[in-house]
Amino acid sequence: MSKSPIIPLKPIPIKDRVSMIFVYYGRIDVRDGAFVVINEVDGEDRERKHIPVGSVACIMLEPGTRISHMAVKLAAATGTLLIWVAEAGVRLYSAGQPGGARSDKLLYQAKLALDENLRLKVVRKMFAMRFGEKPPERRSVDQLRGIEGMRVKKLYELLARQYGVKWRGRRYDPKDWEAGDITNKCVSAATACLYGVAEAAILAAGYAPAIGFLHSGKPLSFVYDIADIFKFETVVPVAFRVAAQKPVQPDREVRIACRDVFRQTRLLKRIIPAIEEILAAGGIEPPKPPVDAQPPAIPEPESIGDEGHRSK
Repeated sequence: MSKSPIIPLKPIPIKDRVSMIFVYYGRIDVRDGAFVVINEVDGEDRERKHIPVGSVACIMLEPGTRISHMAVKLAAATGTLLIWVAEAGVRLYSAGQPGGARSDKLLYQAKLALDENLRLKVVRKMFAMRFGEKPPERRSVDQLRGIEGMRVKKLYELLARQYGVKWRGRRYDPKDWEAGDITNKCVSAATACLYGVAEAAILAAGYAPAIGFLHSGKPLSFVYDIADIFKFETVVPVAFRVAAQKPVQPDREVRIACRDVFRQTRLLKRIIPAIEEILAAGGIEPPKPPVDAQPPAIPEPESIGDEGHRSK
């Protein structure tokens, strides 16, 4: 009897996925080709949850989680970003990289970031998308950053009054989660959710999370740039609404609410087109490969995933 042919895995586009899943206190492994979370009960393995790994944008692994080599391999093959985070997801330790494999996109992004005139055009576009209006003329990147900071401060104050919560400014210590007030805890948990989704989208589109335009010097500079565009229409109002309810587990309530708002705002369908629109503001074309460059000996197979997803 002939064996059934093995169907190769192909990443699903980000726009067709669920936004994120958090996992804690369990072992992640692959059983019969399925991505599962396992608990050890009385010395025996018990399956706790089956995760449809290929239909999730990113999986956040909290303390108490272990993951097998086979599970990491499956996540990479399906283009799902794995992120190792601290409690409540407010500190990132490490991340997998199932995408970001397009050299032409990386060179394009780097060229825009290194040229001051092109960078200013990109930053102006980000400002316009974030606030719904053109930024003031003849302003430098640093001046636009200052204007943005003042507006953001006012937005926080307006939301605090709207939801009737105390707000003394954005204050939190990522090393001491319990030290923050409930509103800052909610904002931290909400932005962590948005950062995970933004990083997954950036990698899926073939770009580098570290090459930012407003933010710089961090491994996630571009993630912060992109997340800031959507922050006040998605997760920050959610954080203040949850904080007003004074929940016992603010991080859990915020995550659930963030997943809902990501779906309602269709964020995953919008985020990659927004990245392309922002970078297009520079007015240049992605660089062509050198004429003497050696093409791949084995062409990449066609994939239904995004441009940055690696094919198998």
